[in-house]
Amino acid sequence: MDLNPFILDTVIFSLAFISILSMFRIIIGPTVEDRLIGLNLVVAQVVGILVVSAVKFDRSIYLDVALVYAILGFVSTFAIAKYMGKKKG
Repeated sequence: MDLNPFILDTVIFSLAFISILSMFRIIIGPTVEDRLIGLNLVVAQVVGILVVSAVKFDRSIYLDVALVYAILGFVSTFAIAKYMGKKKG
């Protein structure tokens, strides 16, 4: 299956643009929970960019990087949530 490079570029740039918009939620977010959701959203979008880039450039190393980035994003979200739970409780 041969994918059109224009479509892959469009997906990559769309995800990058949405990531920039999500950064505003991290910066402006009125609460820590909003900032945490924005961070989790950016992590998911960057993982998506890495996966689409792996398909576009036919490099499997991007998939390894995406997997590690997703794991680190999950652990950081979990750690911040646990810290916030201790702080409030």
